[in-house]
Amino acid sequence: MVSTELSLPAQLEAILYLKGRCLSLAELSELAGCERDEVELALITLMADYAHRDTALEIRQESAGYSLQLRQNLAALVQELVPVDLSTASLRTLATVALKKRILQSELVDLRGSGAYDHIKELLQHGFIERKRQSEGRSFWISLTEKFHRTFALNNVSAEAA
Repeated sequence: MVSTELSLPAQLEAILYLKGRCLSLAELSELAGCERDEVELALITLMADYAHRDTALEIRQESAGYSLQLRQNLAALVQELVPVDLSTASLRTLATVALKKRILQSELVDLRGSGAYDHIKELLQHGFIERKRQSEGRSFWISLTEKFHRTFALNNVSAEAA
């Protein structure tokens, strides 16, 4: 259940941003702790708000549900700014790893959803993350690589310093 200090449209915006994937009305309703019709009305309000803003983001309705995405007309800018061909969802997963410095794969999947398994595979292939098995337990530790720091020109702060 999300904080009630925020309006329902703001709560849904936060949920869509944090999940980083398409969510059905049922999923949104469960995560927000509201009835489906309330969520649907709040989504319409949120979509109208985004339509009238001068912003790079939009709420996109697809057959599977709703997602918060960059506007379609920004595809060229994204390709220019992102030095590799990573999906927006993979970039969000990478940003989550970058914020945490070191994270258990199971925790990352809890935060980002089951699609994170595909993101992790893609990020491993590009060499932006590394994965090491936990000494105790069944999950893996995921951390950033030197290639990540070179590519994204960030200071390399080790997990121990964090």
